[in-house]
Amino acid sequence: MSLATCVRHAELGDLVGLLNAQQAAKVDVVAPAAALRASDGLLQLSGVEPVLDERGFTVVDGVYRLTAAADSHLGSKLRIPVGYLKWLREQSRTDLYDANINGLLHGPDDPRLAGGGDERSFLLRLFTSGQAGEPGIVRAVLSDRYGIIDNLDVLTAVLDGIRAADADVTVRSCDLTESSMHCKVFSPKISALAPGFLANYRTPFANPELEAERRRAAGQLDRWRPIAAREGQGYTPGAEPVVFAGFRFSNSEIGHHAVTLKPELLVRICGNGLTLPMFAYTKRHVGDRLEIGGSWSQDTYRKRLAVITAETRDKVAEWLSPEFLAARVTELERHAATPVAHPERTIEVVSKRLGFSEDERAGILSHFIAGGQLTAAGIANAVTSYSQTIPDADRADGLDDLALEAMALV
Repeated sequence: MSLATCVRHAELGDLVGLLNAQQAAKVDVVAPAAALRASDGLLQLSGVEPVLDERGFTVVDGVYRLTAAADSHLGSKLRIPVGYLKWLREQSRTDLYDANINGLLHGPDDPRLAGGGDERSFLLRLFTSGQAGEPGIVRAVLSDRYGIIDNLDVLTAVLDGIRAADADVTVRSCDLTESSMHCKVFSPKISALAPGFLANYRTPFANPELEAERRRAAGQLDRWRPIAAREGQGYTPGAEPVVFAGFRFSNSEIGHHAVTLKPELLVRICGNGLTLPMFAYTKRHVGDRLEIGGSWSQDTYRKRLAVITAETRDKVAEWLSPEFLAARVTELERHAATPVAHPERTIEVVSKRLGFSEDERAGILSHFIAGGQLTAAGIANAVTSYSQTIPDADRADGLDDLALEAMALV
């Protein structure tokens, strides 16, 4: 299927175009277990009522390929170990895959065995193929109490909240995965010097996208240069220890996460984003039970989006303020200068405490050495610079949430 489902380090316009394309292919339906059957590793739907919406009638019956997330959902619903389903796919044992899924959905074929079919209903989030003979995509197999809030609507609601707060911001980067959307926003007008946190730090990589962000922010840095000069710091142009106030927002359409807003400090030198998850606002996707063939209340949906807009407006006013930024920089600098005498051993201990993989540990160590900052702050900066280089945007966001914890462990 040609529909793109993932993008990394995209601009806002590219994300909007992709979300619009996905919106046109989206179908959501509540179906009974009896309507689902695994066939050659695909999921076949039969006897499901067509969906009526503003696009007209969409036929749902057909064959669909399951994403890794949908496999995980289905396995969890049927109490099949997800690792086992993954292994069956890797071994091309679709016969065993089908037998496990169908046996638990419909009961055993042998009448001598106890157990009947599953009587539950599931919310299926689908992409139709739009091409004859091509399977669609099962994105998620969720509870019929899941409260849908789509990425495009979350994006619109958050941007409306930013406008309501009358904030001058730039959407600097967007990511979309099979499970989540992540967008990063910063204010080029709300900045502060962080000489302790960024002492002796240099960018560990040359990234064209970060260079573009650097040029966009350059005009706002001019006002810091005379201040730095008066303090006897005289930083090289482009290497000033400046951080900008910002925030991130994310959403999952398939049950992995809630709508989340959290503040972020953007490091001028290299584009590192240091998130502050302790201040995060979350709204979980919980709704009323949906009946088979039922529809979602548009009034309820609009009210949910209005809450997100209002919360965004309030959080932007709080987080994108000189006072909030100054307080966070003061907190950062309190422990930033703690020396790291044995980098490899220190990062090994931090990695074990925070659950970093071996690849992550090695990558963070290389960024720490390249950054040239042999302090606790260097650990935090290594985590947030390394995260920009990995293809998994969900994991990158999780690493950024752990950067402050990593610094605190030194």
